Amino acid sequence: MGKVYYVSKNVGIGLLVLATSALATIVALSIAYDKERAKNQGKPVGGATDSTSMPTATTTPFTSTEPWDHYRLPVSLVPAFYNVTLWPRLKPNTDGLYIFTGHSAVMFRCVKETDLIIIHSNKLNLTNFNGHHAKLSGLGEATAPAIQKSWLVVKTEYLVLKLRSRLTVGASYVLYIEFRGELADDLEGFYRSEYVDDGVKKVVATSQMQATFARKTFPCFDEPVMKAVFNIIIIHNRNTVALSNGREIDTTDTVIDGVAVRVTTFEPTERMSTYLLAFIVTDFVNIQSNQHNNLLVRIWARRKAIDDSQGGYALNVTGPILQFYERYYNATYPLSKSDQIALPDFNAGAMENWGLITYRESALLYDPIISSNGNKERVATIISHELAHMWFGNLVTLRWWNDLWLNEGFASYVEYLGADYAEPTWNIKDQIILYDVHKVFAVDALASSHPLSRREDEVNDPAQISEMFNTISYSKGAAVLRMLSEFLSEPVFAKGLSSYLNTFAFSNTVYTDLWDHLQQAVENTPGMRIPRTVHDIMHRWTLQMGFPVVTINTRTGSITQKHFLLDPESVVDRLSQFNYTWFVPIKWMKTGVEQQQYWLLHKTDINSQMRVSGEDWVLANTNVSGYFRVNYDADNWERLLSLLNTNHQKLSIINRAQLIDDAFNLARAKIISTTLALRTTKYLSKETDYIPWESALRNLNYFILMFDRTEVYGALQAYLKKQIQPLFEHFKTITANWTKVPKGHTDQYNQINAIGIACSMSVEGCRELTKSWFKQWMNNPHDNPIHPNLKGTVYCHGIAFGGVEEWDFAWRMFKNATLASEASRLRSALACTKAPWLLNRYLEYTVDPTKIRKQDTISTIQNIARNVVRMPLAWNFLRARWNFIFQQYGKGSFSFSNLISGLTKRFSTEFELQELRKFKEDNLDVGFGSATLALEQAIEKTIANIKWVTENKAHVMKWFTEETT
Repeated sequence: MGKVYYVSKNVGIGLLVLATSALATIVALSIAYDKERAKNQGKPVGGATDSTSMPTATTTPFTSTEPWDHYRLPVSLVPAFYNVTLWPRLKPNTDGLYIFTGHSAVMFRCVKETDLIIIHSNKLNLTNFNGHHAKLSGLGEATAPAIQKSWLVVKTEYLVLKLRSRLTVGASYVLYIEFRGELADDLEGFYRSEYVDDGVKKVVATSQMQATFARKTFPCFDEPVMKAVFNIIIIHNRNTVALSNGREIDTTDTVIDGVAVRVTTFEPTERMSTYLLAFIVTDFVNIQSNQHNNLLVRIWARRKAIDDSQGGYALNVTGPILQFYERYYNATYPLSKSDQIALPDFNAGAMENWGLITYRESALLYDPIISSNGNKERVATIISHELAHMWFGNLVTLRWWNDLWLNEGFASYVEYLGADYAEPTWNIKDQIILYDVHKVFAVDALASSHPLSRREDEVNDPAQISEMFNTISYSKGAAVLRMLSEFLSEPVFAKGLSSYLNTFAFSNTVYTDLWDHLQQAVENTPGMRIPRTVHDIMHRWTLQMGFPVVTINTRTGSITQKHFLLDPESVVDRLSQFNYTWFVPIKWMKTGVEQQQYWLLHKTDINSQMRVSGEDWVLANTNVSGYFRVNYDADNWERLLSLLNTNHQKLSIINRAQLIDDAFNLARAKIISTTLALRTTKYLSKETDYIPWESALRNLNYFILMFDRTEVYGALQAYLKKQIQPLFEHFKTITANWTKVPKGHTDQYNQINAIGIACSMSVEGCRELTKSWFKQWMNNPHDNPIHPNLKGTVYCHGIAFGGVEEWDFAWRMFKNATLASEASRLRSALACTKAPWLLNRYLEYTVDPTKIRKQDTISTIQNIARNVVRMPLAWNFLRARWNFIFQQYGKGSFSFSNLISGLTKRFSTEFELQELRKFKEDNLDVGFGSATLALEQAIEKTIANIKWVTENKAHVMKWFTEETT
C-alpha cells in the first residue's frame, strides 16, 4: 500500500526536531558502538528477491562474500531513533486475513563508508516507491545518494538497498518504509490472540519480539546492540485501548480511509533494543496503583478476570519487588510506568518488554479461591524474574545472544531474592536447589553440553539464537552466579552489580564487564580476599562446559576434582583451554561444625583438616553453595548414611536433598554403587520435609522410567509404597483426615507428593479418596470439593482410574474454565487416561487450535508421553506429524526442544535408539531448528540408559526385593 497515515502536523514536525537533537548524541553512541561490535562471522546460505510482495526464495546462486549473506549486520550504520506507526485490523479482510499496516522512519548515522543499507525485514509486504522498497533522505547538510536497486533476502531476513554512491561517514540519514503484514496466530512478532467472552470471539493484537521477531513487525536493525529511541503511534478501533513500552501521551479520534479510529501516541522510549518492544491493542481492562514512589503500576487482563479479582495478587507483589530491586541494584526504576498484561495466547511464560511485560494468563493471574499455593508461587517468582530484567537485561543489555546466559541466568537467580522479599515466610530461596541446580546438573553432565558463554560465531541464525534459550543459560547461569555471590558475599556482589549497572546504563556489554566491576568491589572491600581474580575464577565456569565432581578422602585428607560425566565412556569432543579443571570454592563442615571455606585450585590437593576418623564426619558443599558434586571415601559415606538413618535433622534440609541427588548421579556415572545410592532413601520413612522428598522422587523417577516396562517395577513399587505410607499417614493426621490445609508453604507441596505417590503405588485408601472427591465433583460440577492444592493430583487419578465418562467431563470443565491455571491443570490431567483411543483423540486435538491453544501444544504432547502406556502413542504421533509440527511450532519457540527431550526420557533399548537415529536421518531435509541440540542429547542419553539398565537391572531387582521382604 502506498497510503501514508498523516495523523497530525505535530508528528511530522517532531521527526525533524528529534532528528536535529539526536545528532550530537548519536555521534558518541556510534563511536562506542563501532569499537565494541565484532565483525560478522556467520556464513549462511541465502536467496534474494526484489519483489514487492511477500519475499520468496530465488534461484540466484549463493556467494558467501556478500554482506547480505551473513546473518550479522554490517558495522557501517547505527540507528538513533525510529518513528513507527502501526494499524492492526482486528477483523479479517475480504481475503479472510487479519492484517496490519504501518510505516516507519529510522534515523541512522553512517560510521563506516558504504554504498549499502542492510536492514532486517521478514514476512512484510513493502510498498514500492519509484521501483524501490524505501525512500532515503539526508539530515542536516547531508545529501542522500539515489537508490540504484533494492531487494529482499529471505534466508538472512534482510531488505538490501544498493546506492549509486557511498554514504558519508559522520552524516545522518532517514530511511522511510511503508509495509503490510499478516496479523497471524503464530505467536511471533505482531500477532493475533483470540478468546471467547460470553460466546463472542474477541481478538487481541499483541507481540513477541524476542529474539528475532521485531523484523516481522517493521523493518529495523534487529540486533541487541542496535539500541535506539522509539516513537510509537498506534491506530486502533475506538472501543479498544492501545499499549506500548512508553506511557500514552495523546489520544485523538479521527477518520482514516472512511474508518472511525483512535490514534494513540506514546512518549519516546528510553534507548533500548528492538527485542524489548511491545505493541498491544485490546479491549482489556486494568487495575492500578501508584503507591510505589508514585509510579504507575497496572495489571491488564480480560474484563472477567479483573472482575473476579485475579489480578489483585500480582498488583500487590509488584510494588514490594520493585522496591527490593531498587535497593539491591542501588538504582531507581528507569521508566515512568510498569504495565503487566495477561494474554490468552503467549508462547513463553512471560517476556520482559521494557515497561509492558507480557505473560501467559497462568503466570500473572491468581484467584484467591480457585488457585493453588503453587499457582501463587509461580506468579510471584515469574513477576520477580521479569522485573529483575528491567535493570539487568533492559537497562544494560547483552551485546549478542552468545551471552544470553548472563541476562537469563541472573534473572533466574535473583528472582528467588525478590520473591523472598515479597513472601518471606515461604523460604523460597532454598528451592533454587531443586528448580535450577539439580535440574541443570542432569543436562550439563552430558558430553554434548555447551559452555555458558559461546563464541559469537557459534550463534548466528535465528534457530541457533532460539537454541540458546535453554536450561544451561537459565539454570546453570543462576547456579554459577549464586556461587559467585556466595564466595564474594552478597554485599560485595551487590556493590559490584550496582557499579556495573550505573556505568553501562542504556548501553550494551559483554560478560567480562561484570567481572571488572565485581573485581573492583573486591579490591575496595577491606579484608576481602579471594585466591584468584574474579575473571580467572569465573572464566573456568563460563568458558568450559560441565562441572567437577570433587572427591574427598577423609582417611588421608586428599581432595581431587574431575569433569563429571553421566556416561564416563562418552567422548568429549569440545576442547577446553582449562583442561576441564576449575577453581572450586568449597564450604564444608566437620561433625556439624562449619569450617573455613577451602579453595581447590588444582586437580589434586591435601587438606589435613578434612582427615577424620571414628564418629566424626565431613560434609562438603554445605547448602549446595557451589556448582559441583561431592563424592567421599567409603567410610565417610557410611557415616553420613548412618547419620541420615539415626538423626537426619543434624543435616540441613538442603544437604539431605544434596546427599540423595549426588549419590544417585554418582552411581549413574559408575563412581559409587547403585545400591549405595538407593540406601540414601531408606531414611525417608522418617522424613516429612519437601525438598529431600522431592529430590528422592525425582531420582527414583529415573528408575521408574527405566524399569516400568520390566519385572523390576513390581519390587520398586512395593518399596516406594513402604516408604511413602508413613508420609501419607502423617498428612492424613495433621490435616484431620484431609479436612485442613497444612500450614507450611512447602508442607502443602509435600502433601501433594504424599497423595500422588501413595495413589500411584496403591497405598490403601488413597485411590478411594481421590475417586470419591472426583465423583462428588462430577455429581455437582458447580461445587468442586477438591482443595486447589490437590486438584492436579486428584484430577489425574480420577481420569486415570475412570473411563470415557470421566474424560469427557474433564474436557467440558477444561473448555469452560475461566481461570488459566485451572484450565492448565485439567489439560494436564486429561493426559492421564489409560485408554489408547482417548489418547489418540487427544493427540489429534493438540494440533487443532480450536481445541488446544498453540501455546499449549508442545506441553500437552509432553504430558501425554509421560506415562508408560502413552509414550509410544506420542512418539508415533510425533514421527508421523514431524513436518507439520516443525513448521508450526519449531522455528521460533523457545520450548520446542522440550518436545524431543520429553518424549525420549524413557528410551532405554537398542530398538528405541535405532528409531531415534532413523527419525534424525528421515527428517534431515525438514530440520530440527531449536531442537537440534536436544536431539543429539536424546541420542546420548539413550545410549547411556541402555548401558545403565544392562549393568544395574539385576542389582536393582535384588535390592528392592530384599528391602520389601
